[in-house]
Amino acid sequence: MGREVKFSLVYRDMWQSSGKYQPRVDQLVKIAPVIIDMGCFARIETNGGAFEQVNLLYGENPNKAVREWTKPFNKAGIQTHMLERALNGIRMYPVPADVRRLMAKVKKAQGVDIMRSFCGLNDHRNLELSVKYAKEAGMISQAALSITHSPIHTVEYYIGVVDKLVEYGADEICLKDMAGVGRPETLGKLVYEIKRKYPHILVQYHGHSGPGLSVASTLEVARAGADYIDVAMEPLSWGMVHPDVITIRAMLKDAGFTVADINMEAYMEARSLTQSFMDDFLGDFINPRNKIATSLLVGCGLPGGMMGSMMSDLQGMHVAINAALRKNNKPEVTIDNLLVQLFQEVEHIWPMLGNPPLVTPFSQYVKNIALMNIYSLANGKPRFSQIDKDSWNMILGKNGRLPGKLAPEIIELAKAQNLEFYTGNPQDIVEDQLDVYRKEMEDNGWDMGEDEEELFELAMHDRQYRDYKSGIAKKRFEEDLAKIREEKAKAQAPAVPLSKEEQAERCLAYISEKYPNATPVLAPVSGTMLWEADITDKSVAPQPGKDYKQGDYFASILAFYGMEEVTAPVSGKLIDTCVKQGSKVSKGEIIAWIQ
Repeated sequence: MGREVKFSLVYRDMWQSSGKYQPRVDQLVKIAPVIIDMGCFARIETNGGAFEQVNLLYGENPNKAVREWTKPFNKAGIQTHMLERALNGIRMYPVPADVRRLMAKVKKAQGVDIMRSFCGLNDHRNLELSVKYAKEAGMISQAALSITHSPIHTVEYYIGVVDKLVEYGADEICLKDMAGVGRPETLGKLVYEIKRKYPHILVQYHGHSGPGLSVASTLEVARAGADYIDVAMEPLSWGMVHPDVITIRAMLKDAGFTVADINMEAYMEARSLTQSFMDDFLGDFINPRNKIATSLLVGCGLPGGMMGSMMSDLQGMHVAINAALRKNNKPEVTIDNLLVQLFQEVEHIWPMLGNPPLVTPFSQYVKNIALMNIYSLANGKPRFSQIDKDSWNMILGKNGRLPGKLAPEIIELAKAQNLEFYTGNPQDIVEDQLDVYRKEMEDNGWDMGEDEEELFELAMHDRQYRDYKSGIAKKRFEEDLAKIREEKAKAQAPAVPLSKEEQAERCLAYISEKYPNATPVLAPVSGTMLWEADITDKSVAPQPGKDYKQGDYFASILAFYGMEEVTAPVSGKLIDTCVKQGSKVSKGEIIAWIQ
């Protein structure tokens, strides 16, 4: 028989790539023994990424979810692994070193065997502490390369990163092909070089299916010496997620590899259970497009994991962009045309922004800039007229060293705004915070939790944890679900003619008709509208009739990942506000009009 290749199930990633939510802990515990009975998995990705934030959004304890979810796999001898973002931990912005260290300690205690760590910029400095803390906690350190395709991202480039990761003590290397745009031939050569230079290092391939290259890539990396392959299973395989284990197993077996058999009876039961979770309510949050692969992703390199949020952003901006096009006597665009425009804009500006691999959070930053560029161009303004602060942090080097060079116009734009570039270690500008959060726990009388896991949760996801403790999160989720179901029921009900007033209430475009020469002000993120926020003295309550200059701050949004300021896109008078203080807004939603 040939060399053995083992499979890892990325069940967590299947949901992350497909929808807003994922199975609750009671559902996960229900399916765990069936996954074990399939008999073909040596590993399973159980947590990390947005897993814990999603549990907090449910109003449920993520620490309980991780412990209950990993327990049956630990007992069965199947290794569990988590995903973490190095400097950003398991959130979207930098994490203090003391919180990163506690994370590894807590996750090991909760039953996680392997810590898969990636830096979205492939800056090895961000990964050094991940390797150190994982090994210190007794975990296997699997350091990941964020795979993309460009003249910069060569085999030699990636081997240079691997050299440093091995020097830090990484036990394994993962090729995290998050967008599935890694070319099979190049990936095979990369694996071959890693195994030739470091034969003791295990290599795992994680490739999404979006652009359709992942099956060929799997065969090439296996032939080059890869030890583990990440796979998915129906009904959430393929599309923007991963190839199905049945197909990959059949291909590798035919190629002469030794692969585990699949208990098909258990596979079908797991398939049925996954579908039942979707039918329960999860399917209501899944965009049908996420189940479809598209070659359009080959050029732009956007990852499958963000397709759900991206389509939501597009739908929110669609109305505003068409309003701008109408205002400037340009033809409107369909949502499909807008999607292609976004892909093309990302492909155009990516090298201008230093070729950051398009993985969380940098894929979101590049996409945000691209989307605002499309909006600016629709308004007759130049590219890069609006760049949010998180994207600026990426550009300025506060998240790590960019792989490529910034375009001269980006550098000049930074200088014009008196922004300073940072070249030091990003971790050095993030102060330790555990003592601050420990005091908050004590002041509130909150239990630190087993192995200080509750302290960790507050320190990693402070706003979401407070909402969980107060009960706001549970209430918000129930309202969200009720709204989704109500809209679904209305869509299935017979059409009823609407009055002009009802149409106006449901369609933001009505306002643009009312004020044809006005410019819409857009919510930069999804969240709760705050007319005033005590975090900054720049935010002031918007008042119709008040004059604003382009770039003036006039509101803030408490967003899922932090506080975001809203600025005036043009100079003029505020003539109407579309939302009230405390109301929920979606990214790209029109919240006011300036003329």
